Amino acid sequence: MEKREKLYEGKAKIIYATDEPDKVIAYYKDSATAFDAVKKATIEGKGVLNNKIASFFFKLLNEKGIPTHFIKQISDREMLIYKVEIIPVEVVVRNLAAGSIVKRLGIPEKTEFNPPLVEFYLKNDELHDPIICKEHILAMKLATEEEIEKMRELALKVNEILREFMKKQGIILVDFKLEFGRKDGEIVLADEISPDTCRFWDEKTGESLDKDRFRFDLGDLIEGYTKILEKIEKKET
Repeated sequence: MEKREKLYEGKAKIIYATDEPDKVIAYYKDSATAFDAVKKATIEGKGVLNNKIASFFFKLLNEKGIPTHFIKQISDREMLIYKVEIIPVEVVVRNLAAGSIVKRLGIPEKTEFNPPLVEFYLKNDELHDPIICKEHILAMKLATEEEIEKMRELALKVNEILREFMKKQGIILVDFKLEFGRKDGEIVLADEISPDTCRFWDEKTGESLDKDRFRFDLGDLIEGYTKILEKIEKKET
């Protein structure tokens, strides 16, 4: 597998072409951003942790029958993935109220959503990723009705798998953001699943083990991400 030119650089990752047109390499950076990149930092080792954690979760989901773009981890900072057409819609699943929904709707923090709440957001930095509904997605021709339902269905299955798995590790999966892409006409899970895109709380202490540590100065980010990696690597079988 030959690594070739840079195709795209985002806040947390760089995507490189390979000598196989249907495969690309995702390189995880040490960049940390929050509040639409108003708060920025370079945190040594963050990319390594995110790559290892995301690779672990993608493998788990692949084993459980969730279609993803993940092929394999190829280095501490890189994973080999299928090239997909990203759908510009972020899918957020909420098990407990935290973050923006508390501020937006005044729902008390830690309120449980049963069943879990699914929200859609437009993936657009200039517009600050506004919340949208199915009708907006259809009107803007971002996805078909069938694709929207498939993303929702997969997001809830991912939630079920990860929530159960993390509970065994003593971690509460509060909420998370997913992105999906099209591959050979099918919808597959893409982007990443890591403490950058999930809220993880320690079940016993309530400690935040995700990017909120950076957002709100709750503690050392590397320490939190390392705890997540250590817990999932010592998973129950």
